[in-house]
Amino acid sequence: MTEKSTSASKQSIAAKNRPESAADNTRRQMLKAGTLAGGALLLSAPYIRTAHAKTTTWKVQSSWDAGTTGFKLFEDWANAFKEKSGGELEIKPFPAKAVAADNNALFDAVRTGVLQAMNPFTLYWSGKIPASVFLSSYPAGPDQTSHWDTMFYGLGMLEMTREIFQRFGLFYVGPIQHDANIIHSKKPVTSLNQLKGMKVRLPGGMVAQVFEQFGVSTTSMPGSDIYPALEKGTIDAADYVGPAINWDLGFAEVTKYIICMGPPGQTSLYQPVDLMDLTVNMRAWKRLSKKMQTFVEEQVQTYSVHHFVTIQKANVEAMQKFLKKGTKVSRLSAEDVIRFRKAAIPVWYQWARKNKDAKRVFELQRDFMLNPYMGYLNPSDVKGLKL
Repeated sequence: MTEKSTSASKQSIAAKNRPESAADNTRRQMLKAGTLAGGALLLSAPYIRTAHAKTTTWKVQSSWDAGTTGFKLFEDWANAFKEKSGGELEIKPFPAKAVAADNNALFDAVRTGVLQAMNPFTLYWSGKIPASVFLSSYPAGPDQTSHWDTMFYGLGMLEMTREIFQRFGLFYVGPIQHDANIIHSKKPVTSLNQLKGMKVRLPGGMVAQVFEQFGVSTTSMPGSDIYPALEKGTIDAADYVGPAINWDLGFAEVTKYIICMGPPGQTSLYQPVDLMDLTVNMRAWKRLSKKMQTFVEEQVQTYSVHHFVTIQKANVEAMQKFLKKGTKVSRLSAEDVIRFRKAAIPVWYQWARKNKDAKRVFELQRDFMLNPYMGYLNPSDVKGLKL
């Protein structure tokens, strides 16, 4: 052994014998979570496979269309899973419509086990699970990714969500951060008044209900159907995700305007943090070892950070492409922001009253927004509104 390696060995032994400090313990916890301060992504340690464990294979369909930045990210993550799990779990990724033709079919395919899991936009289940409107951002609701991670992982919303999904034979693994939503339009819109009479693709639920107050005729359709609808003039405008994915889908070819429904500094007032998730068939989830279940949960948290920051980088680049194409961008005035918030807040309460699950989740969020530390809502904003 060389003098250099002997010295390194002594240092290693000394480090092992040293009592763990608070700083050491904090760092160990952050390593386990997969991130460091500031959201930097860490490559998690390889999973140590249980001896003689067979490879379990999951077929997982995403709501991302094939060829988009979002699906490429999901595909890379899924294809690497077998190696990361030591061969214990293999994930076969499928884009939107590949196995299940639409959202209703996707939900049922996972419940029945045709697919073992899905990577959807959580908001899609508002008709089946009213509480799901509060499991992704909603009009004038919490508008930072940190707000949502705090509510899920710090305030108990993850446990609530899992209880709700379990009744449908599903296990909600965790949220996956990705984007704010913008609207692509065939005509210029610089105020809420100009929305009147327009037919706009929106995700339904609470979002559609608020826009309808401003005279919008709303319709819901999958992302892959938006381009032909805009091209034919079936709709005047369409909400979807951010610039990167929307560029991939060709929206610059069929629209000339982007409406960022928010004031300066905020991309979207109506869906500022549009969450996706990984949801698994409960029987498939229970067939995993406890150790592998924990590993999957940690991988989803890590992937959420990677997914978010990679798409944001792509958004910055894609917006420049839209501008070069001649696309014009508009934002709401301060007056319109106030009008939109006043229209949205009573709708929160309408949806929260739909069932006890929706009420319970919303109460957590309302109290979070009313907390003076947050200051997102004032008591006067919700005066007279009851659950």
